[in-house]
Amino acid sequence: MTIEEAQKRVDDWIHSYGVRYFSELTNMAILTEEVGEVARIISRQYGDQSFKPSDKDKNLADELADVLWVLLCLANQTGVNLTEALEANLQKKTLRDSERHLNNEKLNAENI
Repeated sequence: MTIEEAQKRVDDWIHSYGVRYFSELTNMAILTEEVGEVARIISRQYGDQSFKPSDKDKNLADELADVLWVLLCLANQTGVNLTEALEANLQKKTLRDSERHLNNEKLNAENI
């Protein structure tokens, strides 16, 4: 599905099952919470922390989807077309960073 389709499907779901969007402030807090859940999994799976019994049933894909869901909600309720926003952001990064990363010794494969 495209980003535009995802925004539409979330909006349709909200209006069919969710009654209405939570406020933007509430959704911002929920987004922060969901990102924290992703961070918890990443820090245990790829970092130095060990899993607690309560972490065992957590699924990274599901938690990332939760982040995307709330991000789509925020975009919808604030009138942001994420397809257009991402295209503009990619152009901005390309103009700004077209040489920057290629010249970064820390990223240069020869130095690894």
